[in-house]
Parts: sequence; C-alpha cells; structure tokens
Amino acid sequence: MTSKKLLKQQPFKNKMALICGASEGIGFATAKEIIKLGGSVCINARREEKLREAKEKLEDFKVEEAQFIESISCDATNREKLKPLIEKFIETHGIPDLLINVVGTALPNYIEKYTLDDFKQHMDINYYGQLVPTLILLPHFQERKRGHIAFVASVAAFIGLIGYTAYTPTKAAIVGLAETLKNELSPYNIDISVVFPPDTDTATFERENRMKPEECKLISERAGLLQPEEVVEPLIEGIIKKKFYITPGEAGWMFWAKRHFPKLVFNILEKDLKKARKRLGKSTDY
Repeated sequence: MTSKKLLKQQPFKNKMALICGASEGIGFATAKEIIKLGGSVCINARREEKLREAKEKLEDFKVEEAQFIESISCDATNREKLKPLIEKFIETHGIPDLLINVVGTALPNYIEKYTLDDFKQHMDINYYGQLVPTLILLPHFQERKRGHIAFVASVAAFIGLIGYTAYTPTKAAIVGLAETLKNELSPYNIDISVVFPPDTDTATFERENRMKPEECKLISERAGLLQPEEVVEPLIEGIIKKKFYITPGEAGWMFWAKRHFPKLVFNILEKDLKKARKRLGKSTDY
C-alpha cells in the first residue's frame, strides 16, 4: 500500500520511467505505483493486447492531467527492433529518468530433463532481456550524467534450489551485471538498484508451480507468497533512497544468512531435500 507520506510528496512528479516487462505482475504494479506518485511511464512488453489492457488500466491511477502513459510492444531481447522504438520515444518525450528492468521467466525442471536450448532460453530472456534495454538507454544517461537503472533479480540469485538449474544462474548474472555497473557508472552519477523478490503471486509464478519438480513443491510449501505490491513498495522506496540491494519480505534475512552462514544454509537445503524425497518415497541414501 502506498504510504500517505509518499502520496503527499509525489516524488516522481515531472519524472519518467521506462519499465520493461510491465504488462502484468511486478512490472505492472511498479508502473501503477510510479503513476500514483506523480510520474509518467512508458511500459514495454511483447504481447500487444496485454500491453494495451495494462495501459488502459493504468490511466485510472493518474493524479495529474500532465502525466502520460505510453507503451512499446517489442521483445526486450531484440536490440535491432527495440532501439529505434525507444529512440523514437526519447525524441517525443525526452530521456527517461528511470529504467526498470522486470523482464524474466522461469521454467523449473530436473537437470536431466533440460536441454541446452532451455538454458539458452532462460539466459536470453532473464539476462539479455534486462541487458538490452540497459545498453540502449545507457549512452543517454552517460551523456546527461544522470539516471537510475533498477534490475529485478530473485532470491534464487543467491540460494540455489532443486528445479531452478537453468533459472538461478541467469539471476546471479543479473546481480553481477548490477554490481559491475554500480562501480563503472559512478563517475556518471548513474544510480543502480537490484531487487531480490521471494516467491511472488504472479501469472509467471502460477505457471512455475505447475512445472516444479515434486521435491521443489514440497520444499516451497512453507515459504510465504508476496503480492506484487509487497515487492514494489520496498522497490520504490529503495529507488527514492538510491539503495543498491533491495530485499522485500523474507529476502532480507535470507540474504544475510547466506552471506554470513553459507554452510548452515546449504545444510538446511539438503535436509529439506531429503525430507521431501522421503515424503515422495524416493531414496535418501546418497
């Protein structure tokens, strides 16, 4: 829920955000929050119909007539097609103040059932889908010497769990990208943030649950499920405060535990896996 203090302050008034992967879920909730806080947005997604529906819904949250909501229907991994569309937007509206990369997917499976193409697909969407918009906007941010880029990683970026062998490395790569850019772009006054959502109630997560290995389903039973708004609230506050690591919900203590007690975390995960396999009648002698 948007705080009354932020609603009163309108911290994004006269600012623009380009949000890639914004037709639903965390991306849509982020666009909604920025609009409620006085900003304008350009939302990007592949499916034109979903994007049109999202744009219509977002209109209801405008607080001033001067705000605008634009959309770009394009695969965020396709630099050749996306770049001229973003450049055209910039010609019309100017350089965005924020780039928020939410593009991502997860297709859980057992390692032996993945093909090499499955790994490439995860990397293409989860890594290049956030890298490409960044590379397009970066020269504008560098020339202006101002901007803010936010990446959406995952708790899976620092905790590897059965079923996510193709997904976790891509989110770890996003963190590596963010950390490198934070250092390299500091002379340009470009801020970087990376958010680590735990399990979040989105259409993507619903599909994940249908595909998860049975052990993974059992291990995940005790984990909580955040709503997209519960991820977006700390994300927006983190962007306003120019925080680098943003850890919604239980991600905070999980991040701390993995950094300070990695062996303990590994032991807990291994015990959880053995318990799950035992419940499924599978061997635990290994």
